[in-house]
Amino acid sequence: MFRRFWRSESGNFAIITAITSIPLLAGVAAAVDYTHALNKGGQLQNSLDASALAIATAYHLGMSDEELTELGRDYYKRNMVGILNEGAEFPFEYDDELSSDLTAIASSEGNEDFIIARSALRHTGLVGGISWPLKKRSVVKIKRGPLACVLALDPAASAAVKFQGSTDITLEGCVIASNSKSDSAISRGGSALLTAACTNSVGGTSGIKTSSNVHLDCSTPMENQYPSFDPLAGVVPPTYTGCKNVTGGKTKTLSPGTYCNQKLSGDITLEPGSYILRGGSVDLNGNGVLKGAGVTVFLMEDAQFSINGNEVVQLTPPTSGPYAGIVIYQEKSNTNTVSINGTSDSYVSGFIYAPGAHVFYAGNSVSTTQSRCLRIVGNTVEMTGNSDLESDCSAELGGREMFAGRYMSIVR
Repeated sequence: MFRRFWRSESGNFAIITAITSIPLLAGVAAAVDYTHALNKGGQLQNSLDASALAIATAYHLGMSDEELTELGRDYYKRNMVGILNEGAEFPFEYDDELSSDLTAIASSEGNEDFIIARSALRHTGLVGGISWPLKKRSVVKIKRGPLACVLALDPAASAAVKFQGSTDITLEGCVIASNSKSDSAISRGGSALLTAACTNSVGGTSGIKTSSNVHLDCSTPMENQYPSFDPLAGVVPPTYTGCKNVTGGKTKTLSPGTYCNQKLSGDITLEPGSYILRGGSVDLNGNGVLKGAGVTVFLMEDAQFSINGNEVVQLTPPTSGPYAGIVIYQEKSNTNTVSINGTSDSYVSGFIYAPGAHVFYAGNSVSTTQSRCLRIVGNTVEMTGNSDLESDCSAELGGREMFAGRYMSIVR
């Protein structure tokens, strides 16, 4: 009996099958592990791409690196739902170290930069608990758009940039830009005539596409675009240095410095330099004059700037130094309207910057030559009258420029 059992071959197939199935099952498990790892790695890459694009898109708000990292991490988490277990860590890293500071592309200092998002995970497989490292990164290149002369920063306002009334505005080689997502982010009404290189808006336009009064170098308004960079987001106003008094009399000459709760009225000449208004106002009382070459006026602590009626304003900015190209700078927390509606002898060149307020500008047909290098940046912007602006003003504005929109591409 023992010999028959020993010589029997009837169970050999089952034994061989059992032995060979071990590496076969291990191979299947490894293949499943590999497929799962690939899928998880692909999802990780997609999440990083979305995060890097979100960071690149949001940067116009002037956010800090910490805020941008948090924004990217939030997108990353939402895209990784179902991939990582509940309560798992979300390792995420953002930087812009492939080139210079990202803020450079908002000015004339650089024309492109990169956003980098990185993350690393470990996938624990079915075979022997092997841990598979998954390391991914996404690199998004950001390139600024064409030169702009007018920019509204409000993200939602209707008619954020508005041209109204008997207006003839020519922007030679310049783009009109709006960061508003409204269907009427850029609006033209009435008999307003408008000539520009193009319009660039996050949302849509009104009275632009089908009007015979509009002449654009581009074939059609650029709508549903990425937002434009705030060109002066990185500018820091000068520190306060005490308070100076405005001298008496209708005619006066002021020197640079800080003026606290003062009213500037009458006939005023500003010597070259920076003027910090802490509260108070520029209000010329009907027939006054405000003149200054190489000056920057800072409107701080709710200071007001209003030129109306028969008043004359003639201001040009410095062409060098930290405030080159800036003629009026209103801090973002100041929501008072900046209004310039002077006589035909009036002119303003340089940046009028009021990121938290409405800017009303009424041009005229006489002073176009002196005002050709005007740049307007406001939360919202309204233009009436006649204006003739040009894009080639690098020398007059100390190399400072403004750009419409941005282009982004994944280059990992």
